[in-house]
Amino acid sequence: FDYALPEEAIAQHPVEPRDAARLLVDGGPGAAPSHLTVADLPELVRPGDVIVVNTTRVLPARLHLRKATGGAAEVLLLERAGEATWEALVRPGRRLPPGTLLTPADGQVGRAGGPPHDDGAGKFAVEVGEVVGDDGRRLVHLHLGGAEDELAELERHGAVPLPPYITAPLADAERYQTVYADRPGSVAAPTAGLHLTEAVLDGCRAAGADVVPVELVVGLGTFRPIATDRVEDHLMHAERYVVPDATREAVAGATRVVAVGTTAVRALESAAATGRPTGRTELFIRRPYDWRAVDVLLTNFHMPRSSLLVLIDAFVGPRWRDLYATALDGGYRFLSFGDAMLLTRTEGR
Repeated sequence: FDYALPEEAIAQHPVEPRDAARLLVDGGPGAAPSHLTVADLPELVRPGDVIVVNTTRVLPARLHLRKATGGAAEVLLLERAGEATWEALVRPGRRLPPGTLLTPADGQVGRAGGPPHDDGAGKFAVEVGEVVGDDGRRLVHLHLGGAEDELAELERHGAVPLPPYITAPLADAERYQTVYADRPGSVAAPTAGLHLTEAVLDGCRAAGADVVPVELVVGLGTFRPIATDRVEDHLMHAERYVVPDATREAVAGATRVVAVGTTAVRALESAAATGRPTGRTELFIRRPYDWRAVDVLLTNFHMPRSSLLVLIDAFVGPRWRDLYATALDGGYRFLSFGDAMLLTRTEGR
């Protein structure tokens, strides 16, 4: 599941408008793909199709902070673990023992273990806690300084966490949110959905398709690279999902289920496999896999050695290599701000 990804193929900026992104349309085994744009999607759907989108919204989860000594620190919130308590990645982790208080540049740190002083610039602080798990995650507690709205404090002090391979600044943070993003909770966007516009969705509805939501809170599990020698030894971090009753009913009666992004796939397949419409999933889709819900997949081009690429292989088989080679040769843009593919599941996968 490795392939050569040239640095120049990694998109640094989102295309404008959103639906101008190129769309490589899989023609199936032995057939050449077509080259369209996402704006053409309404022409590719059929009456009876159900298009499933992940409505999660990206949190301003990256906090640039400072230690009492003035040294820089960074906290990336991953998942809520309790009231004002989160699992997080903390840097520099080894230099931040439990009890360390970190504040924004406009705040002051109080005594170790106590709340920060109120200097009129705000009382927000992050207290570093114990290590959890074996991958460097820490518990952190947010001191809101009397503020009641945690999200508002994160909006004030945090930033949307772009992937590390995107080095260019983002002029508009909303371009890393889908147009239907709803409840904040994810640390990364469901990137296939970044291409969709209200006009495209309305066009799909006019073509006879239904558009329905799921939620999968994107965390470390989705984008964590495979570091094991054997693919089957890779462990997924659990991520929370919700498949509403109306969505389950629509999917059950669909002619085809069109998932927008691998996170929508994992939500649908997790609910179908367990019978539970909500929960936490560690589902790692790889060959051989008994597909229960998804027939068509709109997805971006993924990182080498990623669980997402393994999922694509389970969906269409080894011809993903030909599709990726065609995209690279044709100048398609890769990863989060890149172009997209429309894949039809190969029977027997």
